[in-house]
Amino acid sequence: MPQQVDPFVTAQRQLDQACELLGLSDAMQQFLRVPMREHRFSLPLQMDDGSYQVFEGYRVQYNDARGPAKGGIRFHPEETISTVRALAAWMTWKTAVVDIPLGGGKGGVTCNPKAMTMGELERLSRAYMRHVAHIVGPDRDIPAPDVYTTPQIMAWMMDEYETITGRHLPGVITGKPVSLAGSLGRGDATARGGVYVVREASRALGLDLHGHTAAIQGYGNAGQHVHALSGELLGLRVIAVSDSQGGIYCEKGIDAAAAAAHKRETGSVRGLPGTEAISNAELLELPVAVLFPAALENVITEHNADRMRAKMVAELANGPTTPEADDILFDKGVTLFPDFMCNAGGVTVSYLEQVQNASNYYWTLAQVHERLDATMSRAFEAVHRVASERQIPHRLAAYLVAVERVAEAVTIRGWIR
Repeated sequence: MPQQVDPFVTAQRQLDQACELLGLSDAMQQFLRVPMREHRFSLPLQMDDGSYQVFEGYRVQYNDARGPAKGGIRFHPEETISTVRALAAWMTWKTAVVDIPLGGGKGGVTCNPKAMTMGELERLSRAYMRHVAHIVGPDRDIPAPDVYTTPQIMAWMMDEYETITGRHLPGVITGKPVSLAGSLGRGDATARGGVYVVREASRALGLDLHGHTAAIQGYGNAGQHVHALSGELLGLRVIAVSDSQGGIYCEKGIDAAAAAAHKRETGSVRGLPGTEAISNAELLELPVAVLFPAALENVITEHNADRMRAKMVAELANGPTTPEADDILFDKGVTLFPDFMCNAGGVTVSYLEQVQNASNYYWTLAQVHERLDATMSRAFEAVHRVASERQIPHRLAAYLVAVERVAEAVTIRGWIR
């Protein structure tokens, strides 16, 4: 079995390469390689049966030179401080590459939310906010949903923060229910932003994707939405999807509504009538026009990259590809659009939610989509221009765009001259 890759080491290696190409000073590189602030804490929680469990919580504020830290909270049994550091770093580059005035942060709790009741989840959510309330806020650090956290969990956290502060401050959290100062368009924002990137890429590369095939690895929020949107906006035919329990394949195409309904009813896409079983590993190697990795980190490595046959990879997950795999795919002529650009639709609409919260004025769905489209299109244009001029992979080009913007803010502030 391949050795597990430390995601933060991966994030640092990617940053180092960008710093070298940009000619940044050693001091700047060292500053950007590590989080500005890091918080770890224990969360004792009484379970429904009266027993107690102690969970470990994290919040990392990686860099706030361009604005308040921004980043989701993950409830996952394999969450570690290293994954949170890496994701906070990627959030820093993500907000910079789409050019919104925010920094990067991330949080998490090591737990198994699937094994917890709603009451236990509420108590854990409120306990988490009590531990971080002194370091978050609309002008300091704004959490959001991530893996296995939901708008309901965000609502509990917002309510706990407002109880602690005695003020109405819905902008402390984004990804809230629309009925509680959330934004229209947040539910499919990550997937929609990725689809906009693929659309702009197809135009720039002179490709017509209508009628071509796609595969989706991961069938949570982003995976399900990209299934529907890739057909609606790009004309792609999705022939394979998968989740943590396995995948399904159908050459004629898989109906998005049927697959989503089957997963809601059974807990997995496996066994959908009219499809055949396929493994996650097999899905990644299908000869499709577009592959959407939408699960967790490190699924595309040097051990399988040389067997991949997708023409285009659009990363909706965070950190699905290792640096070694990046090199292999680039040499093979596979066009890869990196996570911190391709999945930035979520943080973009989160930013739009903050703007609406601050003004107490809320936009229509069409207005949100229009602003998201413009932001993602500008980001792709900036990154693709650098990739084309330098003849480098789009991930490295995105790093150059983002890191240069953050380094400029650090310099202008006078932190490092």
